[in-house]
Amino acid sequence: MSMPCRRQFLLATGGLTFAALALAPGAAYAAVHEVRMLNRGADGAMVFEPALIRAQPGDVIRFLPTDPSHNAETIPNMLPEGATGGRGAINAVFELRVDRPGVYGIKCTPHYAMGMVAVIAVGRTLPNLDAARAVGVRAPGMAGRRFTALFNQLS
Repeated sequence: MSMPCRRQFLLATGGLTFAALALAPGAAYAAVHEVRMLNRGADGAMVFEPALIRAQPGDVIRFLPTDPSHNAETIPNMLPEGATGGRGAINAVFELRVDRPGVYGIKCTPHYAMGMVAVIAVGRTLPNLDAARAVGVRAPGMAGRRFTALFNQLS
C-alpha cells in the first residue's frame, strides 16, 4: 500500500473507530450545571440560583460569581461518603465534579448565616439524605430555614 493510500486508510478507520466509541450505547456524557451567585434573586437576598440542583454522578456544577463578594464551598458533614469537597475563592468561578450519589451541601462562606446555601442531589438514591438534612436544619440563621425548604423539595 502506498503512503498516501495508507494515510487515507488510517484516517478513515480511525474516524470510524472514534465515531463508534462516541455513539456506543450507554456512552455517558457529563452535564455541566451552572449556578449563579447573587446578591438578590427570586428567593430574596444572598442566594444561589438555582438553589436545588439535580445531577448525575460525573456531572460538573459550575458556580458563577454573577455578583461580587461570593464564593461556593462544600459543607463537610453534608457530603456523601467518600466524596471530595472543595472551596472556591471569593469572586471566582468554582467547579465541583459530583462523582458520588447523595446530597452535597453548599454555602457561600461570607453569607452563610444570611441563608446563601444550595443543595445538590446526585443520582436516584440519596444515601446520606437524613444525615445531610440533620446538619442543614441546624445551620445558623436563615441558612437553616432555606435548607429545610430545599430538603422538603426532595421528599
